[in-house]
Amino acid sequence: MGLKRGEYDSHSAAVIRSARWKVVRLAAKRRDGFKCVKCSASGMLEVDHIKRVKDAPDLAFELSNLQTLCKPCHSAKTKIECGFGNEISPARAAWRDLVAMLAKPQPKESLCCTL
Repeated sequence: MGLKRGEYDSHSAAVIRSARWKVVRLAAKRRDGFKCVKCSASGMLEVDHIKRVKDAPDLAFELSNLQTLCKPCHSAKTKIECGFGNEISPARAAWRDLVAMLAKPQPKESLCCTL
């Protein structure tokens, strides 16, 4: 079974309460353009440790180990890391990416009509 919420939090609590974290967190958000790296959302952003603090405490403040995620994407990743929930299947991820691509406005020159 997965970790309990308190067990998961205890590994990163000292890190995320530090002044150094506030500086590094802002640097990560700037680097990622203040958008979620998974879905490009720009609201409710959090900074995630790619490798967990529990597993790699030496990387806790390394910008290369940080990514900006929206709250839903961060929650989904954390649930998977804690042993809850499932990763998205490759087919589901491909479908999600296709829908996102089709939802973006296309430049007029890319539209093609054959008459």
